[in-house]
Amino acid sequence: MRAMHMAAAVVVVVAGSAVGFHVVRAQSSGITRIDLQRHDLSVPGREVVQTIVELGPGVRSSWHRHPGEEIVYVLEGAPLEYEMEGRPAVTLKPGDVLFIPAGTAHSARNVGTSKGAELATYIVEKGKPLLTDVPAGPAR
Repeated sequence: MRAMHMAAAVVVVVAGSAVGFHVVRAQSSGITRIDLQRHDLSVPGREVVQTIVELGPGVRSSWHRHPGEEIVYVLEGAPLEYEMEGRPAVTLKPGDVLFIPAGTAHSARNVGTSKGAELATYIVEKGKPLLTDVPAGPAR
């Protein structure tokens, strides 16, 4: 009987790890991150991370950068405004995409009246923090 319980526990652990890397993290001031998956890539020292980032109405993320590229796909809510150092701000609606080069300081802001969400895919250096806050961006 004990062996059956142990086998059942192993099945639960294995099945749970096969489901993926699904973690919900609430951040300050109306931002929620839902981590979907993280995997090593065939390029040594690189990994891919996929996360849903939700922003409440009027909420702005911190100015930050990533140790690699970020590919944004807007899922819901509109519009979401993105500012990047050295570039004019862009406003995106659901279905729009944006490429953020490695190390580029940027910020996102929900300029709509309902929750906004993006699928963020990061191709980053393994072992480095996914997000590093930087001093305030350009004058707004």
